[in-house]
Amino acid sequence: MDGMFGRTKKKSGPRAVTLIGKPGCHLCDDAREVVAKVCAETGAVWEEKDISQDEELYRAYWEQIPVVLVDGEQHTFWRVDPERLRRALGA
Repeated sequence: MDGMFGRTKKKSGPRAVTLIGKPGCHLCDDAREVVAKVCAETGAVWEEKDISQDEELYRAYWEQIPVVLVDGEQHTFWRVDPERLRRALGA
């Protein structure tokens, strides 16, 4: 809690969303559309990472792609619910 204002402190700056997927993945294409739209609406920044180019991501998430992280923490996988993502981003 921030004693001066009586509210919980949030991470400074915009929220960050990471989409982890691979080329040719139709679920990844669907997730990209949802992530791009929700981030545009909420002011969050987002990036996409190719699981086939990162061995650590491959080991961690191969059976779950697409995976969405919010501020570095796993938010969801396979299908992205736009309303749930908006809530996670504080919108």
